[in-house]
Amino acid sequence: MSSSPDRTSYDVVIVGGGHNGLTAAAYLARAGRSVLLLERQDHLGGAAVSAEAFEGMGARLSRYSYLVSLLPRQIIDDLGLRITLRRRRYASYTPRPGADTGLLVDNQDVAATRESFRAVGAGQDADAFAELYERTGRLAEALWPTVTEPLARRAELRSRVDDSIWHDLIERPLGEMIETRLQDDLVRGVVLTDGLISTFARAHQPDLQQNICFLYHVIGGGTGAWDVPVGGMGEVSGALERAAREAGARLRSGSTVSAIDPDGTVSYADADGEHTVRGEYVLCGAAPQVLAGLLGSQTSGPAAEGAQVKVNLLLSRLPRLREAGVDPAAAFGGTFHINELYTQLEDAYATAAGGQVPAPMPAEIYCHSLTDPSILSPQLHASGAQTLTVFSLQTPHRLLDAATHDAQREALEKAVLDSLTSVLAEPIDDVVMRRPDGTPCVETKTTLDLQRTLGMSGGSIFHGPLDWPFAEDDEPLDTPARRWGVATAHDRVLVCGAGSRRGGGVSGLGGYHAARAVLEADRS
Repeated sequence: MSSSPDRTSYDVVIVGGGHNGLTAAAYLARAGRSVLLLERQDHLGGAAVSAEAFEGMGARLSRYSYLVSLLPRQIIDDLGLRITLRRRRYASYTPRPGADTGLLVDNQDVAATRESFRAVGAGQDADAFAELYERTGRLAEALWPTVTEPLARRAELRSRVDDSIWHDLIERPLGEMIETRLQDDLVRGVVLTDGLISTFARAHQPDLQQNICFLYHVIGGGTGAWDVPVGGMGEVSGALERAAREAGARLRSGSTVSAIDPDGTVSYADADGEHTVRGEYVLCGAAPQVLAGLLGSQTSGPAAEGAQVKVNLLLSRLPRLREAGVDPAAAFGGTFHINELYTQLEDAYATAAGGQVPAPMPAEIYCHSLTDPSILSPQLHASGAQTLTVFSLQTPHRLLDAATHDAQREALEKAVLDSLTSVLAEPIDDVVMRRPDGTPCVETKTTLDLQRTLGMSGGSIFHGPLDWPFAEDDEPLDTPARRWGVATAHDRVLVCGAGSRRGGGVSGLGGYHAARAVLEADRS
């Protein structure tokens, strides 16, 4: 829909129709507020969308985001979202580079997991690995309930957690804890990967960005489990869109916002021309750097930089593994780690920091269709076809140049596929399906693609450096916007996207927190 609204003022104007903007719209409209949401693209959902990436092939993939862990049950229940999240049996499979063995972590079989540790030559780490994730589980139980509440303070949360857990995961670099507790290079790498998702960092980085990223990856739902959305990620944003529309929010795609005034005036253009509309509050789901530009501000906080390449593939079947005793359906049923030894991840950081693409490329794979075959047509499913999503690590936005981007994308795609082939028993090209015109079913998205298509500054899926999910002890929390972690320098303008205090990932928390701040301010 692109026609201009029939009114020029609303209680709330929301800029950006990603899943967070839709969450805010649904909550505020259900609370009786008049809401107008403006989205630049011709569809809603932002990065949480499904698409037929390979036209005519019969597979509908989660194009950008792909798994769900941080979406609270409270948001699902509050908004009556009709979505199904399916748990994966296997946590991960990690081939040892250059060998015919790999570590398979089975969530349902402790004995089999222990045997896999032994078989891969890391038996001495089995108990320490299990203990580490038992400790992160206790941290998740303490922290997770706070994400739907105003920001807790550091001291308050520390009082709820064992001192050693807090010290290891919150106060010292992640690399220290990993190197102290684990011995094997492969096992160390499995742990470190959770601190490097779209986060360009080394294990001992002093600013602890790797720790913050790790924390968000182990607290979701109070368990740290990452689930597959049945039907694809578009089902999540679709359910949020329905909730917002049914509550009475006006959602308008094809509407490009050009300016936001601190007084609540929003200027935008659509197919019918240029318009202005005013809100008592303006909530912005775009990255803070984008918001700064819309406000005409020269300051926007720390620079945003993503550190990933995403490659979607459609396969005729799962590829054969070098480890003959492991079923590919088990190996690809969780997170499949490629060339992610601890030393490889550290070397990749150093290579990329020096301006070069890491080789081999560290990456990990998710096979959505094993857990949720509904994303495949009946014919594709019957044929044994599968989808793969490959997500690289330690590949920062700084490596890209807009002038040579097409060639760089091709080279990065090759680097990802070569890395994958290096741990398989056959070239991945042998099982990649082809369109009727003979082109392979491979789609690659770089950080520059995300910046251009989705407006994500630097291609950062978190809209910038992550923050701890708590406030410092001396931090002012004297307004609703500050208490909920969505404040800007302007009282009427709030952040409601991934760039809010606890907004990273597909969680809806940025939108939920902004809505709660508006409603609390209205009551005061």
